[in-house]
Amino acid sequence: MTTRPPIIIVKKKGSHGGHHGGAWKVAYADFVTAMMALFIVLWLLNQSKRIQDAVGGYFRDPQGTAEKAGKDIIGSTAASIVPTEDMERLKAQLEKAIAGVPNFDKLKSHIEMTITPEGLRIELIEGPSGTFYDSGSPNLNTDGQDLLKALAGELGKLPNKISVEGHTDAKPYAKGSNYGNWELSADRANAARRLIQANGVGPEQVTQVRGYAAMELRNPKDPFDPSNRRISLIVHYLDERDTAAGLAGASANSSVSRAGPSSVRIPELGDTRPR
Repeated sequence: MTTRPPIIIVKKKGSHGGHHGGAWKVAYADFVTAMMALFIVLWLLNQSKRIQDAVGGYFRDPQGTAEKAGKDIIGSTAASIVPTEDMERLKAQLEKAIAGVPNFDKLKSHIEMTITPEGLRIELIEGPSGTFYDSGSPNLNTDGQDLLKALAGELGKLPNKISVEGHTDAKPYAKGSNYGNWELSADRANAARRLIQANGVGPEQVTQVRGYAAMELRNPKDPFDPSNRRISLIVHYLDERDTAAGLAGASANSSVSRAGPSSVRIPELGDTRPR
């Protein structure tokens, strides 16, 4: 008789897997952050051009444009900005005002006005032999003086704040000199500031005088290009403080539009304003 081997039953206790940690939380947080960024971009794409410019300007220059966030959003307490169409009108009026300057036909290709997130930028661009300044000197020549006087007479009638910038090319001064491009750019900007304030621009209108040397080239591909040598006047957008201070005492001919909760209109350049 054959003996059967004993039957052995092995019972295994089930157990849970090992501890997985919190890695999934990090991945989930990254996903949520990415979705939030996507929705912000989609929101910006549906905003007005002014808000898009203001947001872009903030990231380029937080200190200079942070308070220019648009007020298309109801209830926002941010400073207002002048509608772009008003800056376009100001540009056209200034172009008309300087058309009567002597030698304008020779100078007009060296004058450029553009609307930026900071305001209306008026650039006087030097030529190879010096167009507005004597070569290598902070002194304005006759053409430069005539043009700035014409601009000052009109800008002084506005409540807008103004900044003045000086720029040079990258050509260095002789070694050992205590005077260089930093000094030249600042001195030229300051000379322009003195001239416009002596010919119509109010003492409180100019808020900044900046000398950039060759740090912000107009033509980065050619640091020695004469067009890198220039003076810029920036007519800043109005904010609520400027409106209260500048427009309250304007004459009856000065027009102030309230088309929206934040819009203000620049007075016509033919108007007068108490000094």
